[in-house]
Amino acid sequence: HVQLVESGGGSVQAGGSLRLSCVGSGRTYIMQCLGWFRRTPGKEREDVAHLDKDGTTRYAESVKGRFTISKDDAKDVLYLQMDNLKPEDTAMYTCAAGWKVDGTCSPSFWGQGTQVTVS
Repeated sequence: HVQLVESGGGSVQAGGSLRLSCVGSGRTYIMQCLGWFRRTPGKEREDVAHLDKDGTTRYAESVKGRFTISKDDAKDVLYLQMDNLKPEDTAMYTCAAGWKVDGTCSPSFWGQGTQVTVS
């Protein structure tokens, strides 16, 4: 079993930065990929960034060059550094751990989410 707990969300002005953290516990070391997703009411969930076990990263086009996903293996913490935030980045951000399916990260475990609001 894997548990994920996010933190770091909040309110920020456009152009500002936030760093989200996702602390993992349990058998996170067996997961093939980790990722950040976001959802806004009325819209489909968006894959924001993924980090594979081999270190490969993938980003949504909307966040490329502004967001960076990373992991502190010693602390088992996944990060999402978000710079140059825009109002359209406003969403509930959730981290997830999962398996590679057809080259993409298919989540099996989810955190509870942390709200990011950009004005």
